[in-house]
Parts: sequence; C-alpha cells; structure tokens
Amino acid sequence: MKTFQVTVRYGRERLGYHTFTVDAEEAATALRAAAAEIPAEIVEAVDLVEVRVAVSPQARRYAGEGA
Repeated sequence: MKTFQVTVRYGRERLGYHTFTVDAEEAATALRAAAAEIPAEIVEAVDLVEVRVAVSPQARRYAGEGA
C-alpha cells in the first residue's frame, strides 16, 4: 500500500487549493479514492487534480546533497 498526495485546484475568480492524502495500491485506485473525498462545496469549481506518490521529507533528496 502506498500513500498518495492529492492536490485539488478550484475556483473561478480566485484559485484555492485543497490537499489531502489517500492510501491505495496504485495510482488509478488512488484517483478514484480522491474523487470520493473532494468536498461537495468545491466540486463544481474544480479544474485540476494532481495525484502523486507522497514522499517523506526525510527520504527526499535535495539539491547539493550526496548522490
């Protein structure tokens, strides 16, 4: 099981972002789970959804760190 980070962009005049995580075996399943969790009050204004594997900040490599 993986944890996926979901970012939902919404709004017409002013953009807002809603972020949350879902647990799933693969991206397609994560996308379906994410769709079910988008708050009803923003669903009509959503124009972009990003789903990606969530990486722990401790596990992430940063520029200038060892290879």
